[in-house]
Amino acid sequence: MFRIATYADGPFEGVDALWREAFPNDPPWNTAGVAIPEKLRVQPDLVLVALVQDDVIGSVMAGYDGHRGWISRIAVRKSNRLRGVGRSLLAEAEKRLSRLGCTKINLQVVASNASVVNFYKQIGYAIEERVSMSKRIP
Repeated sequence: MFRIATYADGPFEGVDALWREAFPNDPPWNTAGVAIPEKLRVQPDLVLVALVQDDVIGSVMAGYDGHRGWISRIAVRKSNRLRGVGRSLLAEAEKRLSRLGCTKINLQVVASNASVVNFYKQIGYAIEERVSMSKRIP
């Protein structure tokens, strides 16, 4: 059985390995070595891991800007999928966002990972017609 916990420094190697498996084509600024320290500076209680004993089998980062909540970097080891790990991570992230006053949560799915859209639909997320844009600030 697995448990959901707030991230702590101990499982960095496990999260790093998980993200490399789940997001093999990610740009350098999304790596665990960059993203985790930055996230821990703000809202460290919104970085969660799923653990079997001390082994990381899943993770999620959430954020709240006072207006909207965001789910990002959700990942589950391939060998542990379809066991409720992703649902449990999302449920805990949603609960924590709700406690902060969040009433709407957004998430984005990259086009190359569209196969997960049905998973999100099954747990209540809906596609909204939007154009997602970004800008990297050097």
